[in-house]
Amino acid sequence: MKRKPKISKNIGKDVILCEITNRIVSNHTSELLLEQSVPFTKSWRRVSLFERRYYNGASKVCVISINRNQYAHGRRVLTLLEERDYSRLFMEV
Repeated sequence: MKRKPKISKNIGKDVILCEITNRIVSNHTSELLLEQSVPFTKSWRRVSLFERRYYNGASKVCVISINRNQYAHGRRVLTLLEERDYSRLFMEV
């Protein structure tokens, strides 16, 4: 009998680290996370008309997700961003 391969317990346990409406700030954030060796996923999603008020009229939002075990480390790394970039992050998602 063949055994089924074991799947790691941490697969599919991603949480949203932040959301960003600006493409340049998104690139700066990605570069910083890569420099600090923080694993993350980055995806763009469309914003509905009703939610655009919260995102200052942006039609697309970049969502950066991270494993929940790395969340505290990811938040510490984001504090290394410049103030103008850090102020454009939506952290409380």
